[in-house]
Amino acid sequence: MELTHVTGWYALYTKSRAEKKVLDSLGKLGIEAYLPMHKVLRQWSDRKKWVEVPLINSYVFINLPSADCDLVYAIPGVVAYVSDKGKKALIPAHEIEIMRLAIENKMVLTIEKQNLEKGQTITITSGPLLGVKGEVLEHKGDKKLIIAMSQIGYKLVIDLNEVTYTIDTGHEA
Repeated sequence: MELTHVTGWYALYTKSRAEKKVLDSLGKLGIEAYLPMHKVLRQWSDRKKWVEVPLINSYVFINLPSADCDLVYAIPGVVAYVSDKGKKALIPAHEIEIMRLAIENKMVLTIEKQNLEKGQTITITSGPLLGVKGEVLEHKGDKKLIIAMSQIGYKLVIDLNEVTYTIDTGHEA
């Protein structure tokens, strides 16, 4: 068996609030997909209501042979695969199973992004700066980051709401 035909779990990064539509489209194509959901209490001006929302915004997990990975790009709302050092990150099946069991058993859980630290190297994985590598010099609030762009000799302030990035440990945020 060739490595390119190994079936595994991958994470898809979707457009904002497109997770459920992407999940439905994947199902229509016969692709096994998982969208972990949890209930949260939302406040409107006139009422409070429990709603079911994705556990991790803009992420849908899929299980398919690596040779078929390009099929998902035809689905509206799919942006990219979560990557690790430029390659689609293969997620161990037991990690997906742990997530499923925790949610099915209504365990109290939260998802936390990995904190960025001064000196870490990151690679921009979406948007107009795709592929640019930089070093974290300092934080500017929760949503902004200053990155040294060694290729061009400048510092850039990046709005993390506009891009995805990979931290040198291989976790995408």
